[in-house]
Amino acid sequence: QVQLVESGGGLVQPGGSLRLSCAASGSIFRIYGMGWHRQVPGKQRELVAVISSDGSTNYADSVKGRFTISRDNANNTVYLQMNNLKPEDTAAYYCNADLRTRSLGPKLNYWGQGTQVTVSS
Repeated sequence: QVQLVESGGGLVQPGGSLRLSCAASGSIFRIYGMGWHRQVPGKQRELVAVISSDGSTNYADSVKGRFTISRDNANNTVYLQMNNLKPEDTAAYYCNADLRTRSLGPKLNYWGQGTQVTVSS
């Protein structure tokens, strides 16, 4: 069984910073791409940032220059450093990972339970 657990959300003032973490644990053979998405009630979940196993990254236009995604492969962890936060960044943030639980098994997609980020004065 695989679990992804996010942490680091909270309340921050506009212009402030937060760092989200997501640790994957359980029966993991190999992790491929990892990413962060966010969702506001009543709207579709949207991609924030993704990072491949070799470190290549991609960002939503709305967060480019403000957010940085990184990963620690040794500890199966992905991070999202969020700077210069804006009220429109308020959302539940979810991490996900594409991984195999065994060498010849299928590549599956797992999601965390989400962590709330609120940007408000």
